[in-house]
Amino acid sequence: MSINYLKKATKTAETDEGQTREIVVNMLDDIKENGEEAIKKYAEKLDKWTGDFIITQEDIDKAAASLDQRTQDDIQFAHEQVYNFAKMQRDSMLEFETELYPGVVAGQKLIPVNVAGCYVPGGRFAHAASALMSIATAKASGVPYVVACSPSHHGGGIHPSILYAMSVSKPDVIMTLGGVQAVAAMAYGIFTGKPADILVGPGNKFVAEAKRILYGEVGIDVFAGPSEILVIADETADPDIVASDLVGQAEHGYDSPAVLIATSEELAREVMKKVPEVIAALPAPEVSEASWRDYGEVIVVSTREEAAVVSDEYASEHLEIQAEDLDWWLGRLTNYGSLFLGEESTVAYGDKTSGPNHILPTKKAGRYSGGLSAGKFIKTVTYQRLTREANRQIGAVSARISRLEGMEAHARTSDARLAKYFPGETFHLGELK
Repeated sequence: MSINYLKKATKTAETDEGQTREIVVNMLDDIKENGEEAIKKYAEKLDKWTGDFIITQEDIDKAAASLDQRTQDDIQFAHEQVYNFAKMQRDSMLEFETELYPGVVAGQKLIPVNVAGCYVPGGRFAHAASALMSIATAKASGVPYVVACSPSHHGGGIHPSILYAMSVSKPDVIMTLGGVQAVAAMAYGIFTGKPADILVGPGNKFVAEAKRILYGEVGIDVFAGPSEILVIADETADPDIVASDLVGQAEHGYDSPAVLIATSEELAREVMKKVPEVIAALPAPEVSEASWRDYGEVIVVSTREEAAVVSDEYASEHLEIQAEDLDWWLGRLTNYGSLFLGEESTVAYGDKTSGPNHILPTKKAGRYSGGLSAGKFIKTVTYQRLTREANRQIGAVSARISRLEGMEAHARTSDARLAKYFPGETFHLGELK
């Protein structure tokens, strides 16, 4: 395989997880022991928030009134795309019942979780779209009770555009809470009395670590890391568009990887020339500049098959294809969070408006997991029922396999039924090992 790195990252996405974990564990222990008082302490210290935590309709009306009609319409439009896509995902999932053997009926049921906790980040950006991605998807999945949290924006409450987007998605409770304290409040049911069955939504490394620690006690969407983009481009790609898209994701943070895999060295070098120009033209270039400097990579390969192999190794959160024969790429690629086919599609569309969810796996988790979807909120559970006659075969085989494994108590549950249902009959039930 011919792989040539024109630019290699000097850093990786790994951070000082040990220190982060220690901080989060201490906070979670404090909140679990002291409840609301600990939440109030952290909210004041970390978010400068001392007001009420539960959002009222008056708060929502005030936020809506502060937004112009076009902004409200845009958020409503984006909500429709996200909700409708999630609803189609839910509708594509099927319940069924089948007779596997005469008298043995088995089936599958789809049951939404009872309570979902949706975290909507604040931070440097007003993440209105993130509210839609988590809350609307939970509602489309049929979750009966949804709690949503977002931090106070510079001590002034939830940012109006975020709050409006949250309200459009119709959660049952909205709380002004951020960080670890928000995750803990939802997990433990503080203020609502309804502990979450699953926690979803992006956040900083402390939010991600809190979700990771709580996993098992509650479900989570994905193990989250810094946002990632990988672009595969051939000689037909527009270097200006490729450069723009790489920088678009580098804007997320100082540690956001942006990678180009090109089958044309000429195209790759042109993109490398243009990326610094795109960054320099930004009103605040510092973050993108550091991200590209430390985490950006440019790789030249000889064939599209080599590009696919390298791409699958990266398993990038966002994967753009700016190359010919898009159907080939769609059929060939296996590891990614979300796929953007053709120049006309870009990560920013997926992040904000187009419909498929933007809460996606990072740090190569795309090898084994997809992003947030209706299915994350649905429990696929099974059931079975048997006739007495079916016990003649199922019971005897189960008894023999149980004894083969040395599990005598298991075997005797079969024995008891066979003796009751078929008195006087003799069965070969195996021998205790």
